Amino acid sequence: MFGERLNKATAVVRNIHFKFIAGIPARVYLRIISLGGKNVKLVAAIISLAVSLFPAALLAQGPKPSTLAELAVYNGPDREQLLVTGAKKEGKIVWYTALAGGSYRDLARAFEAKYGVPVEAYRGASRDLIAKVLAESQAKKYLMDVAESSPPLLMLMRAMKRLTPFSVPHLAKFSADAKEEAGKSTVFWATDRESYMGFAYNKQKLPAGAVPKNYDGLLNSGLKGRLAMVTTDTGSRTVGAMLRTKGEEFLKKLHAQEITMHSVSGQAMNDMIIAGEVEASPTIFRNHALVAAEKGAPVAWVPMDIVPASAGSAGLSSYAPHPHAAVLFIDFLFSPDGQKILESYRYGSAVKDYGFKRWYIEKGMSIEQLERESDRWEKWLRELGRK
Repeated sequence: MFGERLNKATAVVRNIHFKFIAGIPARVYLRIISLGGKNVKLVAAIISLAVSLFPAALLAQGPKPSTLAELAVYNGPDREQLLVTGAKKEGKIVWYTALAGGSYRDLARAFEAKYGVPVEAYRGASRDLIAKVLAESQAKKYLMDVAESSPPLLMLMRAMKRLTPFSVPHLAKFSADAKEEAGKSTVFWATDRESYMGFAYNKQKLPAGAVPKNYDGLLNSGLKGRLAMVTTDTGSRTVGAMLRTKGEEFLKKLHAQEITMHSVSGQAMNDMIIAGEVEASPTIFRNHALVAAEKGAPVAWVPMDIVPASAGSAGLSSYAPHPHAAVLFIDFLFSPDGQKILESYRYGSAVKDYGFKRWYIEKGMSIEQLERESDRWEKWLRELGRK
């Protein structure tokens, strides 16, 4: 009799749709009671068996996440399906990004093709995105779901309490320097793409013996009057790397190399090197030089002692109007699919070793500290250009 009832109860437990009361399915509990009658030992035995047979099911059938904060850290096996279903109901994802060219369009198209959720992208330089976020915050009009830009925008949003910490399964492979930890295995933001600043030169103009292998090599007499630098953030951050590794005395010596200064972007400087207007510069992005070299341009790129990493990072807006779509898009950016698209544009990946030492400029700094350091770097950059 006991065996028959036990088998019958087990079958009931296996086939019932779980709805829980105090951790035990309510319908299962009632059925067990009806089977066991007043036999307390029988009831206890069957409940114990149900819990031992189906612990994962008991846990998995709890309340599903619904708020942005809950979705951002949910790690259940149905995470993707839950996000996709919710994102389709929300109708779209609004993405603010500093990515240029075809890269952000390709990411948007790939996401839409994979999940069937439209991407509404707003593209602008980091300073433009900062201005837009500030204006929206003042107006209490929150349109953005995901921000993707250089760290200063994310640092500002964190200070304004505009970021929700998140956890993405793929981030386990990323280096600690590429993540801004928020505690409890979550991050405020993480690096989805990297551009590396280093030395580039025209192979037809600069003698092989004058090509430096490190910062000390920039003092080579064969480089006097042949070097140029940009006066933008790329230039000041390059100076910051020199100060970090070689100190102020090095910059005083470098001043004697008669460096010309150009108020242009790193890409424009790379074009000047290719055209032969400038022979060499320590303020060139690796991806710019690589893409040009692959097309036959006479340009080559060399890393220095440390390589400043201009990091593009992504974070979740705390007021995301499309929470499921926002978390799904964050997942996609750091997934192998998203990273592959960015690497096709020669952006570096935080999960790969390129054979040089990276310096994540903003890592561990507050906005105030970054401003002070930036002012110091800009001052030294101006000194280098003075006659």
